[in-house]
Amino acid sequence: MKNVNVETCKQACLKNCSCKAVLYWSYYSNSSGDCYLPSDLFTMASFPDNRRMHTTAFIKVQNARAPSLSVSQNKRKNLVAKVLGPAIGISLILVVVFVMFIVHKKRLHAKTKEEEEEYLLQVRGMPTRFSYGQLKTATENFSRKLGEGGFGTVFEGILEDGSKIAVKCLEGHGQVNKSFLAEVESIGSIHHVNLVRLRGYSAWKSQRLLVYDFMSNGSLDSWIYHGYLGHVLEWECRKNIILHIAKGLAYLHEECRQQIIHLDIKPQNILLDDTFHAKVSDFGLSKLVKKNQTQVMTTIKGTPGYIAPECWSSSVITEKVDVYSFGIVVLEILCGRKIFDRSLPEESWHLLAVFQKSWEQGTLLDMVDKYSENMQANGAEVVEMMKVASWCLQTDFTRRPSMSIIVKVLEDGMSVESNLDYNFTDLRMQKTTIAQEKELTQLMPSILSGPRWVTPAMQL
Repeated sequence: MKNVNVETCKQACLKNCSCKAVLYWSYYSNSSGDCYLPSDLFTMASFPDNRRMHTTAFIKVQNARAPSLSVSQNKRKNLVAKVLGPAIGISLILVVVFVMFIVHKKRLHAKTKEEEEEYLLQVRGMPTRFSYGQLKTATENFSRKLGEGGFGTVFEGILEDGSKIAVKCLEGHGQVNKSFLAEVESIGSIHHVNLVRLRGYSAWKSQRLLVYDFMSNGSLDSWIYHGYLGHVLEWECRKNIILHIAKGLAYLHEECRQQIIHLDIKPQNILLDDTFHAKVSDFGLSKLVKKNQTQVMTTIKGTPGYIAPECWSSSVITEKVDVYSFGIVVLEILCGRKIFDRSLPEESWHLLAVFQKSWEQGTLLDMVDKYSENMQANGAEVVEMMKVASWCLQTDFTRRPSMSIIVKVLEDGMSVESNLDYNFTDLRMQKTTIAQEKELTQLMPSILSGPRWVTPAMQL
């Protein structure tokens, strides 16, 4: 710049961001001169020699003081940053890691659920899969309760097509999942006229539900113990019920792809349709056994009074435990009373003790259900059926017949084994009997295995 004063020269450099220094030359006086900015000046060597005299250089420097903070405040701020900086950084890292862990767990849980439900969809022979919403609507928000047992609660429902169903809501955690899968896999593809049909299932979140055909006449115990409106079953009906039970068990033991041992045969698990056709139900305690296995070790399961004696002594389980339970049920059907009944005189509490005494004294007809004249009139047939029960109740399980042989006896008149042991309550067995009785009377109904129905006419 030409003919400017020194102040103008300095301001020109201050206003130029790229200007670091400026030279001002005045020839004779300081009133005016030439101003050289960095764009015009590179080195003093390039500056004209005749102008190196009377030349003033100005260098731009930064103000050392901060505009608003004192030196001590800056130090304090730096110290706080040094102390808190690493801590804040570590905290942020921990928060991020925790959030990522939670997200991973949720995704893993969702994936596991998806894989489980995918597995359920792939089970061969699987029955209909209902949505949870369908069953919620069918049961009127699970308000029509039929009863409950060790594995959950049962509700009555009506599907959109008008058919009645019984929905069993399984409860618990690992045990529920295990029983759910076992029951769906084992009976989902089994169809027999004397077994309650599993129509479908539902698996939604933690909910596990099984859908069965509805049995209008409820469970057998409601009829043989005279608890349902005082209705008494006649001999022909009782005989048919016994045959139906035998056929259902024979199918489970010998005709399924895998042998199925029920392990909880009792009147509460025998259901009746509108024509009093008996069907075996509740396979929640079933134990699948391969065809080539003769026995399997397991924990004692079932209901006291119906458990075979070998279960208490050695936990050896074969299909003969069901045969023993069947014998108890037959005896209850014929006598119209429970295996344990404390409402009777003490010597008659235990039905097996009465049964043994009647064999010894030849008074078997005295045990027959007194509420049915028809039963008394068919006394000879009833006594023959008592022999069948005795055969099933042999203490030595190897001497008990198979269920298929029982079916032949009932249908074709095959003879019962003649050399039977009628000692059902010897000293060794007496201890087992007492233990069973105590357990039966002390346990609450909800703890005992199998369903505990509320209304006989509204059952699974």
